[in-house]
Amino acid sequence: MKKTAGIHHITAIVGHPQENVDFYAGVLGLRLVKKTINFDDPGTYHLYFGNDGGKPGTIITFFPWANAYQGKIGGGQVGVTTYIIPVGSMDFWEKRLEEFNIEFNKSERFGEIYLEFADVHGLQLELVEREDGEQNNWTNGDVTPEVAIKGFGGAILLSTNPEKTGETLEAVMGLEKVGEEDDLIRFKSYGDIGNAIDVKRTPVGRGQMGVGTVHHIAWRAEDDEDQLEWQNYVSENGYKVTPVQDRNYFNAIYFREHGEILFEIATDPPGFAHDESYETMGQVLKLPSQYEQYREQLNKALIPIEVRDLDK
Repeated sequence: MKKTAGIHHITAIVGHPQENVDFYAGVLGLRLVKKTINFDDPGTYHLYFGNDGGKPGTIITFFPWANAYQGKIGGGQVGVTTYIIPVGSMDFWEKRLEEFNIEFNKSERFGEIYLEFADVHGLQLELVEREDGEQNNWTNGDVTPEVAIKGFGGAILLSTNPEKTGETLEAVMGLEKVGEEDDLIRFKSYGDIGNAIDVKRTPVGRGQMGVGTVHHIAWRAEDDEDQLEWQNYVSENGYKVTPVQDRNYFNAIYFREHGEILFEIATDPPGFAHDESYETMGQVLKLPSQYEQYREQLNKALIPIEVRDLDK
């Protein structure tokens, strides 16, 4: 039986790209590790935010469409994305959200306290303190490594068929069912981050893709060989899985599980520093070779963005 270490990345649809950068870099203090384009829609950015090294398990990616229609969070989607913060940093984050006039709630589940809020475009997020995960050595404004987001804690999945989604997590992805509480079932992978997946037990009506919704959740494969094993394994379990797609910073395969959530399995290598240095990641627009000839036109068409220190 194969087992994934956990979440590789989560990809969502948002609105104006500068608002997206201001929130995830300026407010949450994440590093913009890659500024590229949607390979299937080159007039749109594909922005990647993560820890200082852009490691799998820390990366949230966005397709920002200014003036696009608002989506509806629902079945077949990640409902909530969970981030890990260092133990003892919750007070800092409460005060920070207050400073930026971001409404939040606190809740408890499975013995942990969660700080719940939405981003500027309606994506549902939460922070939880855990010892797990290595320190994020990135500083942006007042967000220093001592309090910085370490990576994903996990996610809450909304399914049109929760029983089938749970079966996929256990029997295909290799997660272990570890608890039930209220309307949630928790599954865990063996990784230290991106490892706690809660599935809402009640079926949820189908969501509508658009601004403020998650497009897909990606799981980790160790390398290309491991991914090909996953491709065969997923197919043998009765799912229609895509050919391998070259995403430049990882290779990807996709399948839709029976609760209608789009799953991806992505390789850890080559990573985000293979086409620019660790020090310069995210500073310039990176294009795949097939689009390099259109750089001038794309630079004119794309909305200018910059990482700003909002604490000044």
